[in-house]
Amino acid sequence: MVLGVEVAVAAAPTVVTCANGHRYYDEHQLLLLQQILVLRALGVGLPVIGRILSEQVDEVDALRGHHRRLLAERDRLDALAGTVSRTIAELEQSRKDGNPMTINRPENLFEGVQPSQYAENMSEFPELAEEVGRRAAAMSQADADAGHRERTAQMIRLAELMAAGNTADADPVQAEIDAQYRALARLRAVSAEEYRAIGRSCVDNDAWRTAYETIAPGLAAFQRDAIESYATARLH
Repeated sequence: MVLGVEVAVAAAPTVVTCANGHRYYDEHQLLLLQQILVLRALGVGLPVIGRILSEQVDEVDALRGHHRRLLAERDRLDALAGTVSRTIAELEQSRKDGNPMTINRPENLFEGVQPSQYAENMSEFPELAEEVGRRAAAMSQADADAGHRERTAQMIRLAELMAAGNTADADPVQAEIDAQYRALARLRAVSAEEYRAIGRSCVDNDAWRTAYETIAPGLAAFQRDAIESYATARLH
């Protein structure tokens, strides 16, 4: 808090600064200083405070935006805490049973899936499904099988990171999610909210959840939480 006071004092205008370094304020400037301290205590950044004081941004609107960001961060931390709790419980049970977390490692989890089936599996995202369907129409089965093997390998790598005790926001996990997002973005631009919805579908969509849980228990929720962390930290 001392640092916050020093920053606020430095930001507030003064009537006069004496040779000994003491600053003197009139009543209006003391009110401004108090406002700066309150906004800093609420976690509002100095650039936003500057715009509020210059009346470029309404204080209530700025606080509403800050409140939305805080709620999003709270939800992200709640999701992460849930993932950590589940992982701890699974690891403790595995140690108690004397068995490590089981990870299935098929070469191609999606063997036999035809390119024409891609779009119907993404019916919740019509614009993305349309682009996927267009790409799939020009794709050979050999190309599709290569993609299936790579996607299976990605899921296995994520399961291994989960089993090793990494949280959903850990750097190695986020590197995997970044690669997934970039592959998706090559099809079309994907917003933060759309990517979050895709993450939720890993749990809510029965077919998707079954695929993840086939690799390792808890992997669907771990993928969802990792996407949530990625969207919050890197997509705006």
